[in-house]
Amino acid sequence: MSAMNIVLLGPPGSGKGTQAELMQDRLGFVHYSTGDVFRDHIKRKTSVGFEIEEYVVSGRLVPDPVVLEVVNAFLAEHAGKPIVFDGFPRTIPQAEGMDQVFSGHGLKVDMAVLIDLAEDEVVERLTARRQCRKCRKIYNLRFSPPRQEGICDECKGELFQRDDDKEQTIRDRLKVYQEQTEPLIAYYEDHWKLERIAGELGRDRVYEELKRLVGAEQE
Repeated sequence: MSAMNIVLLGPPGSGKGTQAELMQDRLGFVHYSTGDVFRDHIKRKTSVGFEIEEYVVSGRLVPDPVVLEVVNAFLAEHAGKPIVFDGFPRTIPQAEGMDQVFSGHGLKVDMAVLIDLAEDEVVERLTARRQCRKCRKIYNLRFSPPRQEGICDECKGELFQRDDDKEQTIRDRLKVYQEQTEPLIAYYEDHWKLERIAGELGRDRVYEELKRLVGAEQE
């Protein structure tokens, strides 16, 4: 398998993060998650980390030029390795900027994969999430329920539903996702780079489809 650069797209709850982690653990991809990379820069006290921290502390969105500076540094650090971008880019300007950054390294985005999931299924998945108040472990009542209802397996703490896992909040997030991502899907379709996988296939079958798409038949 050559060093491919993959963008994973999909609504909240579609399993992008899970699939990116599987690609990292099993296929040797480097996992780019904006939040994780931001936290790493802040922790290491890099120059861009100080910049990011100012925006985060004040509750402002980190502007695209700063995000693209982070992507540029990430590419320089992981040159020659396969990379999976989880949840980035989110908008057309970010995608266009990302293409320019890649071009500066003699690279390109090889494929965008949309893990598609119907809105009602997203709502069902996310409203089933519960978190432990003590150790913060996440459960899903459909896919990974606790052994005892309402009680954490690990620390016996109380499980609760976070505000951002309530139905109205999820539907609001989906509206934002659709406004931002539908043009992005069209952008990658226009560039002949988009592949689609049905998210309702479940974690293992979605992973098998991803593995086939990136040409990794044998692990």
